[in-house]
Amino acid sequence: MKLEIIYEDEDYVVVNKPSGVLSIPDRHNVEFISIAGLLRERYPNIFIVHRIDKETSGCICFAKNEKAHKFLSLLFEKRSIEKYYLGIIHGSFEQKSGVIKDAIMEHPVIKGKMIINQKQGKPSVTEFETLESFGAYSLVSFKILTGRTHQIRLHCANLGHPIVCDSLYGLTNPVFISSLKKKYNLSKDELEEKPILSRMALHAHRLVFKTENGATIEVEAPMTKDMNAMLKQCRKWLK
Repeated sequence: MKLEIIYEDEDYVVVNKPSGVLSIPDRHNVEFISIAGLLRERYPNIFIVHRIDKETSGCICFAKNEKAHKFLSLLFEKRSIEKYYLGIIHGSFEQKSGVIKDAIMEHPVIKGKMIINQKQGKPSVTEFETLESFGAYSLVSFKILTGRTHQIRLHCANLGHPIVCDSLYGLTNPVFISSLKKKYNLSKDELEEKPILSRMALHAHRLVFKTENGATIEVEAPMTKDMNAMLKQCRKWLK
């Protein structure tokens, strides 16, 4: 797999991670491809600072030396890094913009799943702004002020508007043009309709942080082709 490096200097490297690829190596199966593993084949030292879900695409940053790793880890701990995501949700939020503050904790029974629990959960803050609304779907920009596991996914699902194709907190159903366009017919060459989006519609869009010498690093990962394709069809048939 070819890495798409979207920013690099002597201290940091930022990769545009594709959906379906692990951020870091799997503890139980070393054969699974991960971004960290691929980077370690290219660089003598790669230090993990954060991660994003396997099904989420977009910006993920790694440090290239111990000093940079320590500094960047501290920024994450102090929540001094701005993290922006783009997501397509089912339906639309009641308000165009706002802040979600539902506390999150691990599910007591189901491993790998999180739940909302205002008393026992950890504080979790997500800012959101609806960029486009199509009735059945909406494109939303998210800024996470905390970094809880599945934070955006769970916050959206808890409000009744899960991320499209989120199998854990929403619906697994892929999106087809026939679900957007009335009287859709297959072309002569098609035996069956192919989905325009079949993976979770969440993308780590932008990272912003200051280096130790005060310089600002701002990195942006372009939205993926499949999310763009769905939005193009929504604009065409649902507006």
